[in-house]
Amino acid sequence: MRVYYEDTDAGGVVYHANYLKYMERARTEWLRNLGYEQDDLRRRFGVLFVVTGVTLDYHKPARFNDALLVSVKILHRRRASLTFAQDIQRLGAEQARLCSAEISVVCVDRTSFKPQPWPREIAAELQ
Repeated sequence: MRVYYEDTDAGGVVYHANYLKYMERARTEWLRNLGYEQDDLRRRFGVLFVVTGVTLDYHKPARFNDALLVSVKILHRRRASLTFAQDIQRLGAEQARLCSAEISVVCVDRTSFKPQPWPREIAAELQ
């Protein structure tokens, strides 16, 4: 992932809220690599993934044109929720850990928004 000019503030560093966007994109790609798209979840299984909690620590700033690596790892899986550990690292000569987070998501019914167990097919992938 690359930091674009639009991602930065007047100081030339990534605006703090954009780290969450990078993490969201990484979770979407993680899900895609498992063979599912966000709209598949809604259409095929009648569920959505919603973020219910974020704990985020900033360590160092990302800057315009930095190449970033955003990792996704499952920390905990429960009947209807997942907790992810996510890190953002700068790649290249000035490699560094920039940001770390724990992000909780819940599987909910697309209509009622009530928690639902993971669909069996998806649960098998979340081991």
